[in-house]
Amino acid sequence: MREGINIRAAHFPGRAPIDAYGDGGFRFAEMSHRGSIMCLPSGVHGWSVTEPSQINEETLSRVIGEAAEINILLVGTGIDLVPLPRPLREQFRALGISVDSMSTGAAVRTYNVLLAEDRAVAAVLLAVE
Repeated sequence: MREGINIRAAHFPGRAPIDAYGDGGFRFAEMSHRGSIMCLPSGVHGWSVTEPSQINEETLSRVIGEAAEINILLVGTGIDLVPLPRPLREQFRALGISVDSMSTGAAVRTYNVLLAEDRAVAAVLLAVE
């Protein structure tokens, strides 16, 4: 019996620093991913968000589900800094999570430093060209 290709959601089951970003994706753990990513305690996941305006409670539901293991959430909003809406920031504050929005490049650098310090950090990163 011949089986076809099994396509599954992009997921790396571990925490890994981001080695490079740009050209529409990211490199980490000797792999590459095209598109946006979520770096969470459960691992690195593909993220379908392509614009800052798409960042909302629904697209951040996986982060909310892992809130007990996160103290800091970095939001890489692409080339430019785009603040999260106040209600969303307040929702994370109520969960005990400090949220910082910044450009994707700044978020990658900050994530790598905090990860190296073994902090309870997560990041959602919009891919940039």
